[in-house]
Amino acid sequence: MKHVPIVIALLITCSLYSQETNSDTFWERLQQLCGKSFEGKLIVPENDAQFGGKALVMHVRSCTDTVIKIPLFVGDDKSRTWVLTYVNGLIELKHDHRHQDGSPDETTMYGGTASNPGKAQVQVFPADAFTAELIPAAATNIWWITVNETELTYNLKRVDTPRQFTMAFDLTKAIDNPGPPWGWTDN
Repeated sequence: MKHVPIVIALLITCSLYSQETNSDTFWERLQQLCGKSFEGKLIVPENDAQFGGKALVMHVRSCTDTVIKIPLFVGDDKSRTWVLTYVNGLIELKHDHRHQDGSPDETTMYGGTASNPGKAQVQVFPADAFTAELIPAAATNIWWITVNETELTYNLKRVDTPRQFTMAFDLTKAIDNPGPPWGWTDN
């Protein structure tokens, strides 16, 4: 009987470590979208020079247990891919930018890693040191992605500036896949 408290403590510890985290739930929601494309709309700012008035399509194109790649098409521009990586219970967001020939843009792979497991529907990514060095003005960037049954939003706020950006994608209506982004090939 003297070992019963130790066994109980081990069972409690094992159950705590086997519980699904908010990061896990968020990742599973993204995985469920794999292979599908969705139309989006620019919410803020309405008249953005790069995104305003253009068709927005996200394609959850590539999924593994640890990496999800989501190309973003802005009109005819196929240069952007969101790269989400799941490591050690946290999710990292990077922005892969390519030229039309597939070569990397000089401003690419910026982003950040969530500092905690976040919420099941929201993950927040503060700018990392690489981003601060690559784009000094983006040192205070905070990106966040929300996902629920009907909508995925991609958001950016640059702290202490008016810079804010939000796109929303309708997950209730999958559309035809748009083909490969720049730098990718269809096999």
